[in-house]
Amino acid sequence: MEWDEALDDIAARVRAALQAGRKDAVMYHVGRPGEDLFTERVLQTWGVDGHNSHTNICSSGARVGYAAWMGIDRPAPDHAHARFILLLSSHLEAGHYFNPHAQRIMEAKEAGTRMAVVDPRLSNTAAAADYWLSPWPGTEAGMLLALAHVLVDEGLVNTGFVRRWVNWRQLMADEAYLERLVEEGRLPQAPPAEGFEGFLWLLRELYRPYTPEWAAGECGVEPGVLRAVAREIGRAGTAFASHVWRGASAGHLGGWMVARNLFFLHVLTGSVGTRGGCLPNASAKFVPRPPSHPYPPSVWNEVAWPREYPLAHFEVSFLLPHLLERQDQRIDVYFTRVYNPVWTNPDGFSWIEMLTSDRIGLHVALTPTWSETAQYADYVLPMGLAPERHDLHSYETHAARWIGFRQPVRRVAMERLGRVPADTREANPGEVWEENEFWIELSWRIDPDGSLGIRRHHESPYRLGEKIRIDEYYRWIFENSVPGLPEAARREGLEPLEYMRRHGAFQLDAEVYEEHARPVPPEVLEGARVSEDGGVYVEDPPPKENFRPYPGPFLDEAGRTRVGVMVEGQAVMGFPTPSGLLEFYSTTLKEWGWPEYALPVYPLDEAGRQRMPEITSQVHHARIRWEASEMILLPTFRLPTLIHTRTNGAKWLYETAHHNPVWIHPRDAARIGVQTGDLVRVETEIGHLVDRVWVTEAIRPGVVACSHHLGRWRLNEESGSDRWNSALVRLDREGSRWRMDQVHGATPFDSADPDSRRIWWREAGVHQNLIFPVQPDPISGAHCWHVRVRVTRAAASDRYGEVAVDTARSRAAFQRWLKLTRPGPGPDGTRRPYWLMRPLKPSREAYQMLPEAVPRPAGRP
Repeated sequence: MEWDEALDDIAARVRAALQAGRKDAVMYHVGRPGEDLFTERVLQTWGVDGHNSHTNICSSGARVGYAAWMGIDRPAPDHAHARFILLLSSHLEAGHYFNPHAQRIMEAKEAGTRMAVVDPRLSNTAAAADYWLSPWPGTEAGMLLALAHVLVDEGLVNTGFVRRWVNWRQLMADEAYLERLVEEGRLPQAPPAEGFEGFLWLLRELYRPYTPEWAAGECGVEPGVLRAVAREIGRAGTAFASHVWRGASAGHLGGWMVARNLFFLHVLTGSVGTRGGCLPNASAKFVPRPPSHPYPPSVWNEVAWPREYPLAHFEVSFLLPHLLERQDQRIDVYFTRVYNPVWTNPDGFSWIEMLTSDRIGLHVALTPTWSETAQYADYVLPMGLAPERHDLHSYETHAARWIGFRQPVRRVAMERLGRVPADTREANPGEVWEENEFWIELSWRIDPDGSLGIRRHHESPYRLGEKIRIDEYYRWIFENSVPGLPEAARREGLEPLEYMRRHGAFQLDAEVYEEHARPVPPEVLEGARVSEDGGVYVEDPPPKENFRPYPGPFLDEAGRTRVGVMVEGQAVMGFPTPSGLLEFYSTTLKEWGWPEYALPVYPLDEAGRQRMPEITSQVHHARIRWEASEMILLPTFRLPTLIHTRTNGAKWLYETAHHNPVWIHPRDAARIGVQTGDLVRVETEIGHLVDRVWVTEAIRPGVVACSHHLGRWRLNEESGSDRWNSALVRLDREGSRWRMDQVHGATPFDSADPDSRRIWWREAGVHQNLIFPVQPDPISGAHCWHVRVRVTRAAASDRYGEVAVDTARSRAAFQRWLKLTRPGPGPDGTRRPYWLMRPLKPSREAYQMLPEAVPRPAGRP
């Protein structure tokens, strides 16, 4: 098949969906995002609410915790200048997000910075730390409050920062909520004093129970170690850096509170946006304005953004098979972009059922490699790897704001030799296309006569009415949207595009500390109105220059836009939250049905207090039936040598590590009678797998772990996934019951690469994600990865690599977790708080939802 034939077919199907008004029936599901804003803008030109992402199996738990504090949902720790670093999970070896962090963490350690690592495993990072804390999985949020207790109890709080930048006044003014805290037993009485002194009293009383001694019993960490770490944090002050991204935040029901309680330590020490502290990531990010900016879509995609999860960050993508079935919906055209949900997501057999059913009309896999999901696609379109495409990026690598420009290597070489290709397909081997050019061409074919209003957004700004070329797209951005770039180019006698082609990067700001404290420019303040709560609002805000992901806009009752907040008599930028300040008291959580979690908290069960079921981890040690051989499985880590194995062709990494055994402590191994290399059966509520064990003291007793970046498989000998790393398997299905058996593992094979005949390893790991039920957190929407499992010695009939699952049980698990939710609409009758960030944010009208459409569940607070 030729490219033209595929393009025409895909374009015709998208056009038919748009003309039929099915603007929620075209979906782009991205695993590894491409260029900032580019594809979101393409979907915007189509008028569809069709963006979906992998975020809810990755980082959405942490995102909610950070967003609840500062609006911005990602941290950017300034590790290089920190005096103390606290890491949750193994960031030095955890992969692509943290490569720059690893460099800067080690630079800081060489300069004398001390570090603590929280991880049930003795990772390489934990081994390099001054403190290794190995709490019971699911208790990390409580352990962090024990650190907060020490800071408050020993007077290590930066009260000047808290007074200026925290919304304590909102809490102190909410008498009904304070009464609720007393009724729940979280306060002994109403604050005896007003103002800030009353708030400090409230802090002491709220966190008085969370002593290091309490944490020793609940979390299993030595109280002396906790006190030592807390005092290190207090001494570091504004130069305290920390990070959690996956790990505990991705593992647990209520995992978002881990990030919330971690950031609480930054608020108490004033290390927010400071040199050596923790910056909001938006401070170090710049996304330039594209040549045209279409209107936001006017529709809402209920499959990606269901009413049950109004606070989710972001689309609850891993639930797609269940939501399509529950809502009886169909997707006409489904794009997966470098995304492999059959293998990456939990409950992969449900994904196979969906992809092979009539709920998916056309599946287009945009991928540079074969994968388990691509095996089930209608089109597998080869998209370029990093050296084969253009990309414009801004990464939060350090406390500066910069952009980077990636170019396709062979195309650039051809152009310098005087051979100008029509598009990147003519330069890349195998007609591999770069994605940005593909989207331009596809959009042009969807709207061939311009009647849909799509084509005009893909026309050249230099050649009226003609299709934009990729060099023209970037030329316009560099000439018009990057402050300082044209002047820098002029000083070198270059055009802006030539400058970026030569240098590949441009720095806009050298230091981006304390953006929240920057004064609002005087020209913006002309005619401004200051609200009672200190918000500064204007009729005509300045035009948007930085299109970075950002919360808001925040509007007053007259439709004016907030441009800042008054702090101690000065109009400053503040934080993009409803209050304009850091939100110790989250009015959003309170007003959207979760008042018990509006403050940083951890569930207590002593003195008559009831444990909070919606935020107590599904693998909390009190929920494990130890007598039934149950244990806690941690699947959210990667072997250090397997940082990027999902790219398939990393043959040298697979030679180093090619199987993912189950880590088990010697005490547990002796209990079930296994040694290193023996087979064990690992059972969840929906199925089981068989894998080898590795007996090691580098794991907490009662906990097992298995790396999630191995276990690749294929259905055919010659195709389906890379043969360096995958096993040939046989799939059998009987109704809802699935079984996978390995035919053989890795074997030598003939190819153009002589190394393929030198493969000496025979195992390719076990695909553990298949046996995990979906476990969506009711607030963040994140999949809660850690699983309660039964681990036993394998029976004589068990075979390495076998997997058996009943998807009917998975559906039952989904229904059980769904009951934890408190659906929208919110207090204003909308589907979701408008101020929260959302990819491909629709119009305000699309947010509206009739209150009578969804009855509020009985017993909702």
